[in-house]
Amino acid sequence: MTADDDYFALLDRAKEQLPEVMENHERFVIPEADVIQEGKTTYIRNFIDIAETLRREPQNILQFMLRELGTPGIIEGRRAVLKAKVGTPQINDKIRVYADTFVICSECGRPDTKLVKDDRTLILECEACGAHRPVNVRKGSRSDNVNQLREGDVIEITISDVGKKGDGIGKMMDYLIIVPGTVKGATVHAKITKISAKTAFAAVTTEPATR
Repeated sequence: MTADDDYFALLDRAKEQLPEVMENHERFVIPEADVIQEGKTTYIRNFIDIAETLRREPQNILQFMLRELGTPGIIEGRRAVLKAKVGTPQINDKIRVYADTFVICSECGRPDTKLVKDDRTLILECEACGAHRPVNVRKGSRSDNVNQLREGDVIEITISDVGKKGDGIGKMMDYLIIVPGTVKGATVHAKITKISAKTAFAAVTTEPATR
């Protein structure tokens, strides 16, 4: 056996001893939520697939999302059912927040982690690099997302009145919504174009509601 043969034999032996998490270089990708809406109910049809990718208990993920979104919900089979109309962007945002908080290692950025309890503190331990950190759940996000409108949001709104200029007026949360080109009693999808304090201006759209 030559020196080169010895080198390659040692290299093969070293590769065999590498931990599995270091051999796997696939990019961690969270599936996009497969969302459908029926009336005031929202279904996440691939919820269990998402939970399996995150390697976390589905019920724990759901409870986090319900708390953040301010809505009740349950798991039915492989899907989650939210008892409110929630847009796909909001749902994907909450899933990403959960992953950043409860799954992704802040040191190496890998998802090879587990949650352990240390007294009353929840610790995220990384099986890839050995790092560990306390889990810090961000606060205030529920009110930021549920009780506030943003420009670009698409809402479903019923016009309850008409202003002096003939523009339709409706109410959503704490906002007065002005929608030109609508009539009293109409229910429309409207895209928020401008917000001033608690008055929002919107335009009728065929886009699906996100709020």
